[in-house]
Amino acid sequence: MAEQQHEQQQQQHPVARQVVKAATAVTAGGSMLMLSGLTLVGTVILLTVATPLLVIFSPVLVPAVISVCLIFSGFLASGGFGVAGLSVLSWMYRYHRTSTTTNSMFKD
Repeated sequence: MAEQQHEQQQQQHPVARQVVKAATAVTAGGSMLMLSGLTLVGTVILLTVATPLLVIFSPVLVPAVISVCLIFSGFLASGGFGVAGLSVLSWMYRYHRTSTTTNSMFKD
């Protein structure tokens, strides 16, 4: 008799577990679906508001963006040239140091 009750509990346990899994999946999936819908609605509203502003201010924004890009690339190039200069100076120092050491060895 105890074995029959144990078997019935084992059979009922997977069903209850499946129900809990399904409820959890529906809850999580529904929440994610709701959040993605809110994100989509917010994006559409912001694009609706921002598009006319971008069209109105584009004669100012386009040259400003170009200027910022040129300034940024200038700073980047300047930094690159600085690093290249330091590496050349470092190489020259090491070359001079090793060549002096090598020459002094041969003089003796």
